[in-house]
Amino acid sequence: MIGYIKGKVLSHNDNVVLLENGGIGYEITCSTSALNKLVGNKQGEVFTYLAVREDGVSLYGFISAEEKNMFLKLISVSGVGPKMGITILSNMNLSDLAVKIATSDVKGLSSVKGLGKKTAERIILELREKITLDASDDGKVIEEVKNFVPDSDGEDAVIALMSLGFTKAECLSAVKDAKSHGVETIEGLIAYAIKNIK
Repeated sequence: MIGYIKGKVLSHNDNVVLLENGGIGYEITCSTSALNKLVGNKQGEVFTYLAVREDGVSLYGFISAEEKNMFLKLISVSGVGPKMGITILSNMNLSDLAVKIATSDVKGLSSVKGLGKKTAERIILELREKITLDASDDGKVIEEVKNFVPDSDGEDAVIALMSLGFTKAECLSAVKDAKSHGVETIEGLIAYAIKNIK
């Protein structure tokens, strides 16, 4: 499994980058954010996913481990293949996508070209369910957030953040911190948390 590649950009076409590493050129289909960063710097690194199918092998590249994690969650949904997964990530940033899943925004999600309403509904249903199941780490929640009960926007922000791969404890702590700094909107809470969870 090739999980990470760092190298020099030799060429690019549409959303495919030819990245040279150790004398080997890797053709990688990238998310828009990864593509822009690589092409802008003429070099860089991507977290990758190797898709093996009957008709060939493809590499997909992501700007961060969180973006790759979201991609893996997306392609775990029936009817969402790697091409659709990368298309979704190329049409909206992680925060927006997480908000749409957490708030069951079918219309917003199905605005992605090629993504139908039924598939969008399936993504929301399956990923929200997975995130809820992943939320069973109450025993690990650190003492300072044990008694913190988020409001509805806070709950949606926690769900959205967990869809990016953060633990429940990290999400609760970040949302609590954001609230203490006067941040109230879901978008604001998520943006604040992503910047501060490390």
